Amino acid sequence: MSLETNKLVGKAGRLAVPAGAAVALVLTAGMFVHHNGVHAAMASPAPMDDSSVSSLVALDNAVEAVAARVTPAVVNVAVTSRGSSEHEAGEEQEQGQEEGQGQIQGLPPGFAQFFGQGPQGMRPQQPQIEHGIGSGIIISPDGYIVTNNHVVDGAMQIKVTLHDRRVMNAKLVGVDKLTDLAVIKVDAKDLPSIAWGDSTKLKPGQTVLAFGSPFGYFQFSVTRGIVSAVDRPNPYRDDPRKPGGYIQTDAAINPGNSGGALVNARGELVGINTFIISNSGSFAGAGFAIPSQIVRATTEQLIKTGSVHHGYLGISMNDVTPENASFFNLKEATGAIVAQVTPDSPASQAGLKSGDVIDELNGQKVLNGGALQVAVSEDTPGTTIELGILRNGSPQTLTLKVGEFHKDAEVASNGDSASPQKGKLGLAVAELTPDVRQQLHIPSDMKGVAIQSVRPASPADEASLAPGDVILEVNRHPVVSAEQFVNEAHANPAGKDLLLLVWSQGGASYRVIHPDAGNQSGM
Repeated sequence: MSLETNKLVGKAGRLAVPAGAAVALVLTAGMFVHHNGVHAAMASPAPMDDSSVSSLVALDNAVEAVAARVTPAVVNVAVTSRGSSEHEAGEEQEQGQEEGQGQIQGLPPGFAQFFGQGPQGMRPQQPQIEHGIGSGIIISPDGYIVTNNHVVDGAMQIKVTLHDRRVMNAKLVGVDKLTDLAVIKVDAKDLPSIAWGDSTKLKPGQTVLAFGSPFGYFQFSVTRGIVSAVDRPNPYRDDPRKPGGYIQTDAAINPGNSGGALVNARGELVGINTFIISNSGSFAGAGFAIPSQIVRATTEQLIKTGSVHHGYLGISMNDVTPENASFFNLKEATGAIVAQVTPDSPASQAGLKSGDVIDELNGQKVLNGGALQVAVSEDTPGTTIELGILRNGSPQTLTLKVGEFHKDAEVASNGDSASPQKGKLGLAVAELTPDVRQQLHIPSDMKGVAIQSVRPASPADEASLAPGDVILEVNRHPVVSAEQFVNEAHANPAGKDLLLLVWSQGGASYRVIHPDAGNQSGM
């Protein structure tokens, strides 16, 4: 969970008016003294009649109607999670021991933390607990709620406050880290819900309303603004394959608004508020929402299967611009330039090359790389598509099958490779790609799957498995891919222990893991 987005930050201040100023206001508003006597002050102007301000009154009435319709479906999401400072505390402790602060020799790994010096030396360090606040929107009467992944990331407990002030426990249905979306559910019926809108029809200048709980304190707030722009690219560089397509708005969005609704003038859901760009950490006129085009497709998959499988081509792209169009013999500054093709990817197998310009997808014009990325990510893996390309100015058509983005990691973690909330083992794994090998210093000849994350208090955690470990075997069967690991684990009889051969910190050892018999889906 992102502290920058969800940690409550509130400051209270008082506006003080000097006493002299208050007296002056009373004298001015009441009467003044003339040398010939006391005269009444000038009368205040009469209020304007309805006909003079009919347009403004009509606008107010319309906004009030939309707010009254949407607000009952808005919820406050309170999350309790395990803190991120445990690792930092461990590093500080190790550093202190290295500096000669009385480390006891010969202790098994992981036990030294319980025998430090000082009055707390014999007490185990308590995990850091964090509390965060976000927003959500009810999308069905039976209690399904959409919010952001970063709102519920790492959640140990999720509580939802409804508009009628009821507080209910919520369970996590599924998350999609790639789009930063999550679905949670409360056990209720006949709840007020919101209708879906079509974000592809949004135009700059349209009125939109943003709903949520800014700073966590001000629940069920609404702000009004316009669509500042559409199809904004992803500003983050942690993963260039994340789809963009964001809606930019000047409707005020602040920390705590994450996961809240962005609606159009009809009260339809056109976006989920997700981040702001600001030097101060508070709203500065630029808020961003995930368009409903992406939200609806993602949430429907999460509700149906608990996971999301994104299509991908295996390319990196640049937008066609007026500056680079001439280098590719292009008459119009539209389309996506292929900058790199991943070996053995769908794009590579279809014959796509660096320097090709993709200008059509299934006969529809491609405006830029972001639009293409969003469209392909929504395709079901295995779908056949047609790409219209320009190669050195010459038009061609390529047919290919869409691949699956991070397929094995998503299968292994039930849709959330970073924070597996479900599963009988409580871990997520990934392929040993060259990047993973380099990051984890894994020998080039080693075969297996890398552990990406471990759910706290899960069977994997109890077996002392940790991110960065490599699973070599399951029940004496070697594993060479994440998909094979999942199949081997699923083939294990319910309630029966698994034997894992694990490589960790330069050595291999066998670990017995006791699966969670109460949850037989996922890992």
